Amino acid sequence: MTHSSSAPFSSRTAYAAAHVVADPYGGNAPGAPAAVDWDATLAFRRHLWSLGFGVADAMDTAQRGMGLDWAATSELIARSGAEARAVGGLLACGAGTDHLPAGPAADLASVQAGYEQQVEAVEAAGARVILMASRQLAATAAGPEDYHRVYGALLRQTRQPVILHWLGTMFDPALDGYWAGPGAGLDAAADSVLTLIKEHADRIDGIKVSLLDADREIALRAALPAGVRLYTGDDFHYPELIRGGSDALLGVFDPIAVPAAAALRALDAGDTERYQELLAPTVPLARHLFAAPTFHYKTGIVFLAWLAGHQDHFGMVAGAQSGRSAVHLLELHRLALAAGILPDEDLAAARLRQYCDLMGVGR
Repeated sequence: MTHSSSAPFSSRTAYAAAHVVADPYGGNAPGAPAAVDWDATLAFRRHLWSLGFGVADAMDTAQRGMGLDWAATSELIARSGAEARAVGGLLACGAGTDHLPAGPAADLASVQAGYEQQVEAVEAAGARVILMASRQLAATAAGPEDYHRVYGALLRQTRQPVILHWLGTMFDPALDGYWAGPGAGLDAAADSVLTLIKEHADRIDGIKVSLLDADREIALRAALPAGVRLYTGDDFHYPELIRGGSDALLGVFDPIAVPAAAALRALDAGDTERYQELLAPTVPLARHLFAAPTFHYKTGIVFLAWLAGHQDHFGMVAGAQSGRSAVHLLELHRLALAAGILPDEDLAAARLRQYCDLMGVGR
């Protein structure tokens, strides 16, 4: 696996949100402390950097909120920061509040302090901060003014412009009403976050939007102040959204990194036909990978990483390998073959046989 970083893409800023590789001897039962295979986890990040991607680490794809506790997350951030410096790779990391007790916080100051602790860890690693959506803030905030208070205070403190994070309820049901308060719809949320961005545009690099709603993303992108990026997090419509002007911060780039990198190089060269030709076969795979319940997409990503030879087993932190059915994963293999993302199809077939034998299913 390549250990150096290629030049980033010139036409778009593109981050791949990367998964973590569990330590197969570390337990990793549901509710247990997360145990990570650091060598395999960091090798995968070097693979992404070698293709020209930035790495978005400690994000939803790395099982934040689904098993990766703060002890493991903070170590991941520090280790990824050291690797990024070693290879010259672009790195952004998620800072949230998932180390706080679940449910409503005592007050907004408690949420802000939780964010500040994690922001400090990300900045110490030399990474750009991604201010992740907070379950605790969603459970505590009464309306837009509470979001503006917390985020405004954070934005005034960070060392460099941050990436905001708008994650839809299909990815995390606990984030209902984010940006605008309980029961608020997406129109109110968009108005609220746009107001925040316009007030702090010089402190914001961009906003990652994961709503799986292409029209809403296009409208938001058009309304952003000059210099603020829209990072698509839409794992259904990414080819047309990137071609139309969105930058990208995508979990789907983890398994499709090789053809996606080639497509982005084609876009850099102005060859939109080749760009589309390379990405089109990946879309059926992505739509299956992120099918409802969408938050279990991590299981499919790790399954594909195992089939592709990026790791030696299919175990996950918190036992999340059980999040998808055998039928779902068998179809994922078929779609991966059609998309051409498996570098050694014989290895993938052998590993698929192992899985089928273990599960007692036919292919």
